[in-house]
Amino acid sequence: MNAGEYANKRASDKLFGFSIRQKLYPGEDKFFSDRPEVAGMAAEDNTIILNPYSKLSKKQLGAVAENEALRLKMRQDKFVPDIKITPHQAKFFDGTEYANNQQAIKQTILARVYSGDSSAQATPEQKKALREYLSKSK
Repeated sequence: MNAGEYANKRASDKLFGFSIRQKLYPGEDKFFSDRPEVAGMAAEDNTIILNPYSKLSKKQLGAVAENEALRLKMRQDKFVPDIKITPHQAKFFDGTEYANNQQAIKQTILARVYSGDSSAQATPEQKKALREYLSKSK
């Protein structure tokens, strides 16, 4: 395996085999242009899409892609983390698309822990739940 093939394999492993779709659908483009603070999304077609209007660096967008890949994996596995959401975390997600969706909040917390996003403010139990999920998953 040459260096390029190895790099692609490592990226695919980190993204659980999900690809990043470069072409946005018109509704996705409008959503991202209206919401530049939303850096990426686990799309309905099981691909990762990144916001071309985001001001994040390529490294930061790479972490966003990892986050969205884990969300896709949890969706594919029908995995809902058995974790408690802290009051601080609930407040953080208040007013977002996740506010009334406990499953999405729980998955988002684990995905943010996975990608190194400190906004998750994860508890030790939540970090443990992520480790256990990853150790049991294919």
